[in-house]
Amino acid sequence: MVSQSNPLTRRTLLGAALAATVLPRPASSQQRKDPASQEPTDMRITMTFDGRTMTATLYDNPSARDFFAMLPLDLTIENYAHNEKIAYLPRKLTEEGSGAFGNERPYDLCYFVPWGNLAMFYAEYRHPGLIRLGRFDGGHGALHVPGKFPLHIERI
Repeated sequence: MVSQSNPLTRRTLLGAALAATVLPRPASSQQRKDPASQEPTDMRITMTFDGRTMTATLYDNPSARDFFAMLPLDLTIENYAHNEKIAYLPRKLTEEGSGAFGNERPYDLCYFVPWGNLAMFYAEYRHPGLIRLGRFDGGHGALHVPGKFPLHIERI
């Protein structure tokens, strides 16, 4: 008995292989962004309290975009520990922007996942459970002013 191959199947396989090598593919940077990206974006915000204004640039991650989408916000800012101010958000942010980072620096703007609050650091810190949302550009000296104040956050 002589075996005959199916030419349609052979053609289909050859066509699929040719298409896979010839058709354009998205660049790897377009395929999937790092969810914990710390790349600055054009998402900029102002935070105003006690007559002082700070500005910050948000990073390119899902948590930062979720925060930006909530703006404008009126919250309360208060001291916490010896190195930060905090403000509680009206709802939790997505945790898709989470990921380890080891280059913590003063004037980072973070989200503390367990409590659902913003953490605005003005001194050295290291703590698990944080998602970095961005970094303060200017006016960050206001973070050193002790007290509890009404806080207004809006897009620039």
